[in-house]
Amino acid sequence: MLAELKLQTFRELVKNASRDELIWMSGYLSALTAGVQPETAPAIVAQAAAPALENCTVLYGTETGNSKKVATDFSTRLKKQGVPVKLKSLDQYRVNDLQKESCLLVVMSTQGDGEPPAAAKKFYDYLLQNTPSLSNVKYGVLALGDSAYPLFCKAGEDVDVRLNELGAQRIIPLRKCDTDFEDEANQWIDELINTSLSKSSGTTASAPVKAKPAKTGKKIYDGTVVTTVNLNDRGSAKETYHIELAAEEVIEYEPGDSVGIIAFNKLSVVSKVIELLGANPQQEYLFREQSATLQELLGSKINIQHMPERVVQAYAKLVGKEIPNIKMDLVDLLRIYPCDNCDNNLDVQRLVAILEPIAPRLYSVSSAPGAHGENEVHITVSRSRFNVDGHERFGLCSDYLSTLNEGDNIKFYVQKNNAFRLPAAEADMIMIGPGTGIAPFRSFLSERDAQGAGGRNWLFFGEQHFVTDFLYQTDLQALFETGVLTKLNTAFSRDQQEKIYVQHRMLEKADELYAWIESGAHIYVCGSKDPMSVDVEYALIDIISEKGNISKVAAAEYLHAMHENGRYHKDVY
Repeated sequence: MLAELKLQTFRELVKNASRDELIWMSGYLSALTAGVQPETAPAIVAQAAAPALENCTVLYGTETGNSKKVATDFSTRLKKQGVPVKLKSLDQYRVNDLQKESCLLVVMSTQGDGEPPAAAKKFYDYLLQNTPSLSNVKYGVLALGDSAYPLFCKAGEDVDVRLNELGAQRIIPLRKCDTDFEDEANQWIDELINTSLSKSSGTTASAPVKAKPAKTGKKIYDGTVVTTVNLNDRGSAKETYHIELAAEEVIEYEPGDSVGIIAFNKLSVVSKVIELLGANPQQEYLFREQSATLQELLGSKINIQHMPERVVQAYAKLVGKEIPNIKMDLVDLLRIYPCDNCDNNLDVQRLVAILEPIAPRLYSVSSAPGAHGENEVHITVSRSRFNVDGHERFGLCSDYLSTLNEGDNIKFYVQKNNAFRLPAAEADMIMIGPGTGIAPFRSFLSERDAQGAGGRNWLFFGEQHFVTDFLYQTDLQALFETGVLTKLNTAFSRDQQEKIYVQHRMLEKADELYAWIESGAHIYVCGSKDPMSVDVEYALIDIISEKGNISKVAAAEYLHAMHENGRYHKDVY
């Protein structure tokens, strides 16, 4: 123990020291306690203070903005460590530069069925289809995803494996983060920095930085259906439901977020599967390291509808048959391609092992805490229907939700979307949302109304018919009459001989639309990814090019800059 005077001096020295000075002191003291003569200690310490990572490139592939946020945080922290850093989105990264890198950190989200974000597709495909030598590259991959989906963080896994196959050397193992990713992401960068410092010094003198424990799982709300209304009028070809959910506790969400729901399989379909298997519904089987009865598994845990090609092919291998590489329901597989070589019936445990869990479906929030209360949340659901071999089929979750009654219980969670948020109260908004893409804009407008925000609001909405398909018509008219909704342009595609969509209305209003953009308006697009969001983006590029008197290439760069600066937002599916 130090004498009081020495202790006071030591505390003052440590209190006013920079981080680099603290590292110097730590190395110096480590050298002394290891028996190294004081005159040689500074050389060891100097080596410890030198950063191990040099000229690091941080790349991110994002759909909702989470990967960008994490990558930006990484970049800032590395710069504070004295590491020169380049930060780039994967859609702006030149893949030919890969072999020139010395340090590469990739933050990669996973979308849909294990796929990379659209912005990362070029980089992802290049890695998997080419064989550059990356033996001089050191790398680390942080993958973001949702563990409720079968191919959790698959895109990030693929990138990590492929970089290693091409000769790159891992600095730190792959880390897979769930939807509550912040703490785990911080822990990963802590480990990266400390690993690098340790390797640089050749010692283990620096203790790892402690990170908060990572959050586990999602907050599941026990809700009740308060209201369910079909927004389409009689005679419409569509069914679109406005569903209000309530909980006894505060539902923590913001406009722009989504509600995640896991549906249940229909009892009639479950019974048919059990009949085809010739199995005991109360027999227990192991699925994803948990035991449950076959009835429970097929009813609420296992996806048995519209199963992906990989599951169909795994079944083909199981029964020893050639089956087309298409999506199929389990009932159809068992009926059309039974196991002829099985002694009695198909081994149910082997079948269960190749099946996948029911993936949650996400629905944009169409309510606002400031307008509708903190204990309820609204969603807008289009009942999906399609034909298979002449038979009408429905989407699992949309069919489940459309058949709920008021008073029914339902479990749900909130999926945050920090890249699809309201702008500052005084900022203008241009919202483009045909069909159920209207949902978040009902939320935005309701919240702005409740807050008394001063920014102007312009909505482009489209559907098939004015009379039967004008979703939230009464709400929008009320918002327009009170001045909250500054401008409203609609496109009802089948009310005239020539189909008219929202992008056509945008082009008609090109002068004013461009003036809003130039004055700082934020653009939001929500709805189907293809073709709607693609057509809307082409229209925006055409408007910027023509009215700004620049080339289309320059207009595309202009729009990309808006995205990078947080003024162009997309939530498409």
